[in-house]
Amino acid sequence: MLRTLATAVAVLYVAIVATPASAVTSEEKMETCKVGAESQQLQGAKRNAFIKKCMAGGNYEPAARKNAKAAPKPQ
Repeated sequence: MLRTLATAVAVLYVAIVATPASAVTSEEKMETCKVGAESQQLQGAKRNAFIKKCMAGGNYEPAARKNAKAAPKPQ
């Protein structure tokens, strides 16, 4: 019984500690996405698409930035 309780407490502790930044509220994420859209001076449909992708999942990164990271740097 005591071993089961200790195991349950350990699992609960790991679950709480291992939870990434899910404590961020959707309002905070929306504000971050809006700042990103404003910094890129997006308007209209492009702004809406950016915010939608930003809110959808992980960290949104434009294709141009992804391609720049993947391209080898000249020496």
